[in-house]
Amino acid sequence: VQLQASGGGLVQAGDSLRLSCAASGRTFSSYAVGWFRQAPGKEREFVAAISWGVGSTYYAGSVKGRFTISRDNPKNIVYLQMNSLKPEDTAVYYCAADHKALSAIAASYDYWGQGTQVTVSS
Repeated sequence: VQLQASGGGLVQAGDSLRLSCAASGRTFSSYAVGWFRQAPGKEREFVAAISWGVGSTYYAGSVKGRFTISRDNPKNIVYLQMNSLKPEDTAVYYCAADHKALSAIAASYDYWGQGTQVTVSS
């Protein structure tokens, strides 16, 4: 499966952005999808994930209550709605697909998109 992340940009603290992860290739609905981010000089970190079945979700503590992950299987798109953005949310955001279960571990994901830059100014 091929993934294309989009929707990043430059915003001010408190603003919102919606990232999209569009998939092509195999049946996207059978994959768990996760969002990760990597800031300059830091390790890639987990943000949120959604399962392939009932759409169970899981969030990192730093974004819980501010970010929402959702999926539109007929359109082969997973969204990450980001509200109340903070400067510390600045990073390149990546989406990834895992044909197994929902996971917060980057190494468990089989396919990765190219990333989209999110910059939040104070």
